[in-house]
Amino acid sequence: MSQPEDFLLVLTNMPDRDSAESLARTLVEIKLAACVNLLAPCRSVYRWKDEVQNDEEHPMLIKTTHERYTALEAAIRAGHPYELPEIIAVQLAAGLPAYLDWVAAETLP
Repeated sequence: MSQPEDFLLVLTNMPDRDSAESLARTLVEIKLAACVNLLAPCRSVYRWKDEVQNDEEHPMLIKTTHERYTALEAAIRAGHPYELPEIIAVQLAAGLPAYLDWVAAETLP
């Protein structure tokens, strides 16, 4: 049985729905993610190169394992149009054991 701390919830944002769907499909197809939730568009306000930006983005919630993180990060960077994409990984503290076992099985290389 897998332990919750073996898993990550990885967050990133894409500039449009098509690119988010494409990246999500790729990550699942190559078994770097068991599941990717594509959320409703949101507004992101941030400073980039000394200018305040105000952009619509499409958040992605990616479920994976610690073991697959390095390859997942590389795949996101390769498929992301931003010069510096947001990629944040949050370690799980708890989760339904059967679901975590499924994530582990779906992300086996």
